[in-house]
Amino acid sequence: MTAALHLAPVPGLPMVQAGDDLAALALAAMDGAGLKLERGDVVCVAQKVVSKAEGRQVDLGDVEPSAEAIGLGAETDKDPRLVQLILDESTEVLRQRPGILIVRHRLGLVCANAGIDQSNIDHGGGEQALLLPVDPDRSATALRNRMAELTGIEVGVLITDSQNRPWRLGTVGVAIGAAGVEVLDDHRGGADLFGRELKVTLINRADAIAAAATLLMGETTERMPLVLAKGLGAQSSAEAAAMIVRPLDEDLFR
Repeated sequence: MTAALHLAPVPGLPMVQAGDDLAALALAAMDGAGLKLERGDVVCVAQKVVSKAEGRQVDLGDVEPSAEAIGLGAETDKDPRLVQLILDESTEVLRQRPGILIVRHRLGLVCANAGIDQSNIDHGGGEQALLLPVDPDRSATALRNRMAELTGIEVGVLITDSQNRPWRLGTVGVAIGAAGVEVLDDHRGGADLFGRELKVTLINRADAIAAAATLLMGETTERMPLVLAKGLGAQSSAEAAAMIVRPLDEDLFR
């Protein structure tokens, strides 16, 4: 059990460009903020800066929409070029209506617009869109390994994103990538205070941490895509955020 949890927003991260060494930039920002990195810490990084560093920004002028994308664009009042990117990143369209397009992302995430974002990116050269990382767990592992290389300290890394949830208003932070972090705390088979067997208690630690970090990151103009979490203790290095995605055969709402 975590005795105390401290989360510190990390200011000073510059505007990230494709090809940047994000781990080095993050460490410099933490050092500039007087934050000491320690073994067992968890570095929470907003998906947007990871995608930027990995060159996942797309110029819509380079996208040729298909007939399906044009039709869906008309049905949802969305740019058909953006719809084409959404289709390319998805395995299934689940729901659509004017202003809304819900899909199953190729990573298994069920979300609006395949997680593609057009906010807080430079549109000076024409309409742009930012895709999710190709493999967020791999991205988290690369950041973790690079930080260890630069500091000699093993930390956990979470890549966070904001998503809506069915039957609940508003977005919350979730973990779409993880490395060196225990993402699920499984209590099934244990006992409660009165000795009754716990049959369904599976705690999503990664999303809980990501949600808390996202409160500090903000959602609009805060420019705070980096949060350092302390107090979580020893972490498992073998788990990944992909473990959080509910298998399709357990989806009771299809």
